[in-house]
Amino acid sequence: MHIKQAAKQLNTTSRTIRFYEEKGLIKPQKDADNDYRMFTDNDLLRLSTILALREIGMRIDTIKAILDDQDMNMTDYLNVQRSALFEKWIEMKDMIQTIDQMIERTTENTDATEAIIALSRHLKNMKSVRNNWEDKWHFDHQARGYDQNIKMAGYRFNVHQDYDKALSKAAETIHLQPTDICVDVGVGTGNLDAKFLDKAARVIGVDQSEEMLKVCTEKYPAIDTRKGHFLALPLLNHEADAIVSSYALHHIPDDEKLLALDEMSRVLKSHGQICIVDLMFKNMQHRTDMVRRFEDDGNSEAVYAIEDEFYADRSKLIEWFTARGYQVETYQFNDILSMIYAKR
Repeated sequence: MHIKQAAKQLNTTSRTIRFYEEKGLIKPQKDADNDYRMFTDNDLLRLSTILALREIGMRIDTIKAILDDQDMNMTDYLNVQRSALFEKWIEMKDMIQTIDQMIERTTENTDATEAIIALSRHLKNMKSVRNNWEDKWHFDHQARGYDQNIKMAGYRFNVHQDYDKALSKAAETIHLQPTDICVDVGVGTGNLDAKFLDKAARVIGVDQSEEMLKVCTEKYPAIDTRKGHFLALPLLNHEADAIVSSYALHHIPDDEKLLALDEMSRVLKSHGQICIVDLMFKNMQHRTDMVRRFEDDGNSEAVYAIEDEFYADRSKLIEWFTARGYQVETYQFNDILSMIYAKR
């Protein structure tokens, strides 16, 4: 397909396509006889992804970084587009809600300037929080060896102590009917989701790491893998019967954990259930006591691990669920590993 045909099919211009070629985002083959650009189906899919990401305001260099993998297939391209569009949709939803609140404030009080400014700042902050998460643990690089490198024993501070027990407990606790939708946030390589496949449920695994998603798909092709993260889940409102998450929530700061629960609640059905298995302390006093104990024992590995990540305050999560009418149960596996099960 020549460039004019490609432009017509994608509802863009030849000039736009040439611009993306100049920027190194696409590299169509050229006919040896006349030097005309020849666009394959994969080129068109790559271009449609670029156009979709530009439409939502993504920078050229960011798009290039996302698409640097020359082996991306159709599913990969569509996954990137879906993730980006969901993020934009959630941002638009926030904007509409903020505008509604602004209108309400101006109706209630003609001098509502401060309230409107505060709402605008809140909206800007929410956008920043969703877009600025940093993977300082390099999960893309960990993906291929993740299962083999899980520390099961023999370490002075073992974050994966009771790993299998915890995943099995979560799988036993979540009640699924055939055709139910179960969403795993931070699916990783799919170790928890695999336990739901024999229940005939539809399992959707969400992760921000494309390499983790690839490994998960290779291991468990039946899992519907989607690019996304805690603050922008690639699902519509009230779509999930159950949401699970294991060993993932401690990778976002404490002030974002409650936002993550908000996002889970958005996609959960009215009688849905949430199960979180993660590294967490019962409360802040428990955290202080544990850190002091590790310091007294000279266990610097433990102290570093706790300070490097964001182990939750379990009491805050329970308080959030309870305030919103969830029935909550907890299970303690060891000093740093807990499970929260919440049902609407």
